[in-house]
Amino acid sequence: MRKFKTLSGKLTEVAQAEVDSLVSALRGSVHRDGEPEFDEARSLWNAMVDRKPALVIRALGTADVRLAVDFARENNLLMAVRSGGHQIAGHAVADDALMLDLSNMNSIHVDPRARTARVEPGATLGDVDKETQAHGLAVPVGVNSTTGIAGLTLGGGFGWTTRKFGMTIDNLISADVVLADGSIVTASNDQNADLFWAIRGGGGNFGVVTSFEFQLHPLGPQVLSGLIVHPIEQAPQLLREFAKIADTASDALTVWSVLRQAPPLPFLPDEWHGREVLVFAACYTGPISEGEKAMEPLRALGEPIADVISPHAFVDWQAAFDPLLTPGVRNYWKSHDLETLPDGAIDTLLNAISGLPDPACEIFIAHVGGRMAQIGPSDTAYPHRSSHFIMNVHTRWEDSAKDDTCIAWARQLFDDMAPFATGSVYVNFMPADEEERLSGAYGANRDRLAAIKARYDPENLFRVNHNIEPAISDVAAQ
Repeated sequence: MRKFKTLSGKLTEVAQAEVDSLVSALRGSVHRDGEPEFDEARSLWNAMVDRKPALVIRALGTADVRLAVDFARENNLLMAVRSGGHQIAGHAVADDALMLDLSNMNSIHVDPRARTARVEPGATLGDVDKETQAHGLAVPVGVNSTTGIAGLTLGGGFGWTTRKFGMTIDNLISADVVLADGSIVTASNDQNADLFWAIRGGGGNFGVVTSFEFQLHPLGPQVLSGLIVHPIEQAPQLLREFAKIADTASDALTVWSVLRQAPPLPFLPDEWHGREVLVFAACYTGPISEGEKAMEPLRALGEPIADVISPHAFVDWQAAFDPLLTPGVRNYWKSHDLETLPDGAIDTLLNAISGLPDPACEIFIAHVGGRMAQIGPSDTAYPHRSSHFIMNVHTRWEDSAKDDTCIAWARQLFDDMAPFATGSVYVNFMPADEEERLSGAYGANRDRLAAIKARYDPENLFRVNHNIEPAISDVAAQ
């Protein structure tokens, strides 16, 4: 039996009889090193993360989750929780930990009359989009269909429809949560309201969510969307125009800027493959005819290499970037929130693009705001409602020999962009080496989160995450 790591970091053995008792009680399965399911569970989207838990529990329902939590608590074991396995820091797995894998809990039930969906934590964004779009409905989620719904939601969640419908957390009605003491509670505005507030942006710090209930919105089945590709030489002026369009766009229009080397896309002439380009990715979440008018200023900019804006099935658009975000590649991200995009920031970005360390590296500037900005900063744990742009230095490569070069490039660009940034950060974009940025992630909400953590997880059982430590009460401190 492999030894387990305790909450204090020491290694310990658990009696085989206790493990056998756990196995017999589970509906799901238990897997050890050497089994295919073990390696499948511990393999994450970010190939830089290669860790081995002591034991993997693949849960099939809430009862299994409670058994796993009880087992970890009673034996004082470090526990990691995996849903989609996409989190950039790799917190879904930890060496020698008890790993709770939720990926088999992936059912989705849509109520088209109430316009709600009940979603289990192992579902991917692609799963959610397909089921909701079968009824012409959608919940705002991210832009990579293989991302897990749980991690995205607990961190906040934004994508193409956020400006129109708000963040993922703004559309969360309720959640069922297994707490550190093994109790099962519902969190909503009416029940355990403080917990409901905390899980909307506070990550997996407060328990294991076994079911999400979302509000849905009519959308699709087609949206006007696509890419406009420009030579990088046009980027200085075009990015200034992009910032102006972002300032005046209707909430139904979202435009993201991407700076990278052109991939071998079929609509790009061969001579442009591998050359630096500026890409505008746009989506209009309203009638196609209105979208045509709304995108006219964007499409009139410069002399593009290609313009492939057209009606697309929303589920296809949601997966359009999947080929550039495949699993099994090394990833390191650095992110800033920006309220404006001044000339100095544009110059800094373009200087970095001239020295890309790998063809798969890119910088994207997400255009947010709209409905997202109409929520108060203290209404949810995610506080950064005034950000107009979210920059992600999305560094990707395959050869481990390039680790130092790629990471150094990302860090340098991050430092160079700091004078133009707000100092805040989206927690889902934080790599493992940014724990000091938790204050930037939660701002004035951090103390309240620590107090709620002390109420629901005083021993910090759920610590394999961007961790919010429990507040120490005045009595305990004496």
